[in-house]
Amino acid sequence: MSKYTFEFKFKIVQEYLSGEGGYAFLAKKHNVKDGNQIHRWVNSYREFGEEGLLRKRQNKKYSVQFKLSAIELYQTTEMSYREVANSLGINNAPLIVNWMRHYRDAGIDGLSKSKGRPPIMNEKKANPATSNKSKTSSTDQERIKELEKQVRTLKIQNAFFKRIEEAAKTGSPTKTNESIARIIVSLRGQFKLVELLNTLNFPKATYMYWQKRFNRKNVDQTIEDEMLKIRQQHKDYGYLRITQELRHRGFLVNKKKVQRLIRKLDIRVETYTRKSRKYSSYKGKVGTVAKNLIRRRFSTTISHQKITTDTTEFKYFKTDTSGIVQTKKLYLNPFIDMFNSEVLSYRIYRKPNASMVLEGLEEAITITNNCPYRRTFHSDQGWIYQMRAYTDKLETNHIFQSMSRKGNCLDNALMESFFSQLKQEIFYGKNYHSFKELKSAIDNYIQYYNNERIKRKLNYLSPVEFRKASQIMAY
Repeated sequence: MSKYTFEFKFKIVQEYLSGEGGYAFLAKKHNVKDGNQIHRWVNSYREFGEEGLLRKRQNKKYSVQFKLSAIELYQTTEMSYREVANSLGINNAPLIVNWMRHYRDAGIDGLSKSKGRPPIMNEKKANPATSNKSKTSSTDQERIKELEKQVRTLKIQNAFFKRIEEAAKTGSPTKTNESIARIIVSLRGQFKLVELLNTLNFPKATYMYWQKRFNRKNVDQTIEDEMLKIRQQHKDYGYLRITQELRHRGFLVNKKKVQRLIRKLDIRVETYTRKSRKYSSYKGKVGTVAKNLIRRRFSTTISHQKITTDTTEFKYFKTDTSGIVQTKKLYLNPFIDMFNSEVLSYRIYRKPNASMVLEGLEEAITITNNCPYRRTFHSDQGWIYQMRAYTDKLETNHIFQSMSRKGNCLDNALMESFFSQLKQEIFYGKNYHSFKELKSAIDNYIQYYNNERIKRKLNYLSPVEFRKASQIMAY
């Protein structure tokens, strides 16, 4: 049945309105092509009553001006094709869709095309001079319109980027669809919606989606506020650590939701950048090279039993009295407990210095004296750790010495991981201009790392919290 009678359509509409079935069910029951057809009948009946179901015997013709008004109504408002058609008394929403498509393809000319072959008319030959003059004037007008359009586009772009800068200064997101839609709403008083959407290449459907949600209550507002506080306190926390930190603060939240909110708030971590060449303390065999007793067994259930150490290099830039910028270096030598990755002791110095390393070693030995088992101190084969003074100090305190294999950083992966985190979070991408400034940043980070920075392998506790919790469990 290609054409449907009024009685047939009215019957199906009444069945739907009385709740006898849905669109698909009624379409299958009455052998209608698909449920969308019944959907259109129901909409027409609701909007126009029984007249909406009557078949039009003649195709109504619409003027170009009427079509333009329909297109402008769609582009300058948030109305859908169906709503535009209903407001203009048209019972065929796809007609608006066709007008819109023709207008996009060929402009106004696309709206003036009539069906069938164009009529043959005997046109008088135009005067060449008059014809050329009219062509020139029309070309100038088109050029003026094009320039006006370009100026309008530049104004919109300028206004948009100003709003972006204002939002960035307040710390608001600027790259999300929601933030762009809010900016478009704020510019509606200056420009038409269609101009804004076309210039910014922003889909109207996306704009309408967010525009309808601006006045809705944000059910995640409390979580978002807490996440912003966490980001200020922990600038390098990813979604997993933020999730656990929220749980510590009493929020029961899923990690996927945290990921989504991080994208929404635009607070993703961006400090992890390309690394520079690392410092190497290896100078060949200058003393005793110990065996690799650890053999990558970094885990232990005994506090202060396995200790690892290494030296890394930092650079800062200092300007001398003559205004010349010089590159200076700083060295860090920490001792870390493999039990909870806690930094037990560390020394910072300007040049690789044996006495400073020995001071840090002495402090680490003193702190770990409470270990009930014989301790093992692990390092690479750096010249400092091969020194007689270093090895004698370990031997005097009955401590095993362990060394990584030559040129194998994975044998001391725990320490390399710490150096990577440290440099990614406070060093890479930043410039320091004095030894004091860089040393202060490292001191503050180690304090933060030991007491506040939670780790996944420690059940999302900080190293100090994990050590204290394990001591309580032991008793």
